[in-house]
Amino acid sequence: GGVMGTIRKDAAAVDVGALGIILLNIVSSIGTVFSNKWAFQHHSFPYYTALVTMHFMVLAVGLQVCAWLKLFTVKRLSIMQVLPLALSFCGFVLFTNASLRYNSVGFYQVMKVLTTPVIIVIQALVYNQHISFRAKLAMAGVCIGVVIATVTDVHASLIGTVYAVLGILVTSMYQIWVGHYQRTYNVNSLQLLYYQAPLSAAILFALCPFLEDVAHFFQYPLSLELASVIGLSCAASFFVNVSTFMLIGRTSAVTYNAVGHCKLTIVILGGYVLFGQEVTAANALGTVITIVSLIYYTHVKLQG
Repeated sequence: GGVMGTIRKDAAAVDVGALGIILLNIVSSIGTVFSNKWAFQHHSFPYYTALVTMHFMVLAVGLQVCAWLKLFTVKRLSIMQVLPLALSFCGFVLFTNASLRYNSVGFYQVMKVLTTPVIIVIQALVYNQHISFRAKLAMAGVCIGVVIATVTDVHASLIGTVYAVLGILVTSMYQIWVGHYQRTYNVNSLQLLYYQAPLSAAILFALCPFLEDVAHFFQYPLSLELASVIGLSCAASFFVNVSTFMLIGRTSAVTYNAVGHCKLTIVILGGYVLFGQEVTAANALGTVITIVSLIYYTHVKLQG
């Protein structure tokens, strides 16, 4: 009853607005992954640093509009306070996109799942925070599933795996830091993003010439389809950030996680359909074990 009870309780409290936010979150999350992958694979668009810089610029402008519309109140923070977070945010998004560029959607998505166990290990080693035996059991299931799914992925490459692993480490630190910042400065995620987005955009903008061939960027043949895909990708990434914040505020972290499992499944299935990735029995088995273990983990965390 624990996890279903909470989701039911959340569902009972879910009005049309919250349902809209959940749908927006699912559609925009999936939209981000697929539009980015579409640009990388079908258009062999090589400029993922530039793409992420555009994401952050759109996010910065969008959040400014949200602030004017009084969707959240701006809290004063100094640049130096937010800088470490902005740097890890850049690293997290860059490695994640590099992983998406060099890996199949399924491999990329399943590797991202490893973030949770890595966070648990970091918190145990560095911050001395421990979790229950059943939660550890669930996480072991997640890891086993990931190993089965990724080892059997025919598209895995060394460079892709390296980016995926770096992505996991930076993402884990980023998520732990976000929690720490929100508690330390008593800010919510939008108040934090309000500073983080323009700062991260500026950092990446400065890095673009070193990471990518900027001279060719402006000569890149921009078809209407590619322009649409990039526009969709920027809009989707903005709505992911805003809807995630609203979702956790309106429902709970549990419902957010349940929505996450739903997205994970759709993205993995969609990857096979849209990008013609062949699925092996082991691949499918590993993915199923991962998703089931994740749901069990959420269930255990709720009872705790």
